[in-house]
Amino acid sequence: MMQTSCYLKSLNVRACKSQHVIKKVLKILGASPVQCYSTVTSSNYNDFLQRSIVPTHHFQKSLPRLPIPQLEKSCERYLRAQEPLLSQEEFKTTQAIVNQFRDGEGKALHEELVMLDKQNKHTSYISAPWFNMYLCDRRPVALNHNPFMAFNPDPRPEYNDQLTRATNMVVSSLRYLKTYRANLLEPEVYHLNPTKSDTQSFRKVVRWLPAALAWYGAYLYKAFPLDMSQYDRLFNSTRIPRKGRDELVSDPTGKHLLVLRNGNFYIFDVFDGDGNILSPDVIQAHLKYILSDTCASPEFPVGVMTTENRDKWAAVRQQLINAGNEIPVQLIDSSLFVLILEDLAPQDPNEVTRLFLHGNGANRWFDKSFSLILNKDGRACVNFEHAWGDGVAVLRYFNEVFKDTITNPYVHPNSPPASVDSSNIVQKLDFKLDPFLKTSILEAQRKFNETTSNLDLDHLEFLDYTKKFIKEQKVSPDAVLQLAVQMAFFKQRGETAATYESCSTAAFKHGRTETIRPCTMATKKACEMMIKSPSEFSAEEMKEAIINCSKTHSQLTKEAAMGQGFDRHLFSLKNLASAKGGNLPALFQDPAYSKINHIILSTSTLSSPAVEIGGFAPVVADGYGVGYAVEDNRIGFNVTAYKGERNVKDFVECARSSLKDIRNVLEGRKPDEKS
Repeated sequence: MMQTSCYLKSLNVRACKSQHVIKKVLKILGASPVQCYSTVTSSNYNDFLQRSIVPTHHFQKSLPRLPIPQLEKSCERYLRAQEPLLSQEEFKTTQAIVNQFRDGEGKALHEELVMLDKQNKHTSYISAPWFNMYLCDRRPVALNHNPFMAFNPDPRPEYNDQLTRATNMVVSSLRYLKTYRANLLEPEVYHLNPTKSDTQSFRKVVRWLPAALAWYGAYLYKAFPLDMSQYDRLFNSTRIPRKGRDELVSDPTGKHLLVLRNGNFYIFDVFDGDGNILSPDVIQAHLKYILSDTCASPEFPVGVMTTENRDKWAAVRQQLINAGNEIPVQLIDSSLFVLILEDLAPQDPNEVTRLFLHGNGANRWFDKSFSLILNKDGRACVNFEHAWGDGVAVLRYFNEVFKDTITNPYVHPNSPPASVDSSNIVQKLDFKLDPFLKTSILEAQRKFNETTSNLDLDHLEFLDYTKKFIKEQKVSPDAVLQLAVQMAFFKQRGETAATYESCSTAAFKHGRTETIRPCTMATKKACEMMIKSPSEFSAEEMKEAIINCSKTHSQLTKEAAMGQGFDRHLFSLKNLASAKGGNLPALFQDPAYSKINHIILSTSTLSSPAVEIGGFAPVVADGYGVGYAVEDNRIGFNVTAYKGERNVKDFVECARSSLKDIRNVLEGRKPDEKS
């Protein structure tokens, strides 16, 4: 989800012009450094994960703004991305349409976008339309938007007991929340040279800088602070279905945790009246009480409604409130987050993915900003709603919770729960359901079962080589994995396909994501050489083709991370044109535009020692959802598709053979030669 290897050359001039200012400021600043926004006392010190001397949002004010690319550059990049997908005749037609757009309607739209951006310097040009895109989508959020990331197991097997791990993860989550809201969480910073910038001396210097100059000070150390505006919606937040456009709502006053088990809803406060986290053994006692509840699954599980079409769910939700359920619904919406306890313990990676990605729908509330899910055997994941934020914010929470639970557990395998009467504290939510609601729930369950039974998936764990080997060949690991995806599809279909890889633009104020287009003329040529006509080329020529793929992909990654892709720019121009009414410019009516945005290969990757596996469904009915990881000890693929549209198992086997072919070529052999 996030590429951070290259950043911000476009910002060099701005930063360098300010260096002399910063040096003067460092000399003349008064005795008081920038103050944190809360007081930490010895009594609540254990409620905090860390005590950053640099306030969490210290860099937010001075973050650079997301640049709007030049229209000419966006048109050039768009055509380069189209070339491997189109025939020569189709490309000539599209090229003429793009040139006409660049010199005509596109120019006027671009000027309007620039003007609007100058009037809204507090945000980015993509922020509002991107929120709108998510919130206006009427498809269910389950499968269509919500991905999952699974935690690695605790390295101490005994700490993977469901009750023990759930308690520790809840406590660590609350510590994370308190640390963030106290402005004591370390700011999110990408350190280009960690030995110089990821140090206490760096922090001591930048904390003295006024917020308006803090980013510049970090830049002098080659450290790049990231946008943290999304973090506010991580807790106490939900997506509420509304007719036509959903709404994101947060209620930071909520002190209660929402727990789901067997389709039943439970709540209990996890903060006391003074805002302190309850004793871990008390939280443990309440969770043990819920786990021991023998109440059967409800005949009409309300949670399954969050898997429905958003307009349908909006109407049912309003009826749910009208039927006397306003308080339970409000308690769900305002809860800190959802803890989901499962009674299943699948071991097969495919079944783990199935449970974490969607489950049976009854034991879920997909609208919450995130759900923390634990299997019976303590395997855990985060499933999150995507409208409010992206992988950067979720991964930070994910990493901090994993680290805290394995280094600083608050309950242990033999820890006794507190002697409290949980039956008087834990509240089970009951819903009043009329015939309309009951019928709607059963219909939602039927449709969800039908959809999920039609979802196919498979997993590849590849151990023949890892990130180290790829780096030794002086090529990009991400580029190699993306080439393997292209080769797998080419082996299956003998053609290229529109491909999406997400890249974070969090280096800019209110940045979201930009698209990397991994299907390039370089990957097409490499596929043709190694698959279509390997006898016509030498191993050296094939290796040079792989190296060219790596160079091309690295350049695309760099451009995307700097806000210099074309997708968000054209999306914004189309959005402006749509708002005017009438016919859209010819570029947006061109079949080639529809084709490149019909994403057959939707891909995403995360690199973290805390992540075991991740996954998501395809974004189109005839597409693949390809989650992948290239790490020090393995390469992994987690692939999904809908039955009858694509063959997942065949794709995975094609990916496996493609990885082997790439290794052969990098080691100087033809794809079909044995080492």
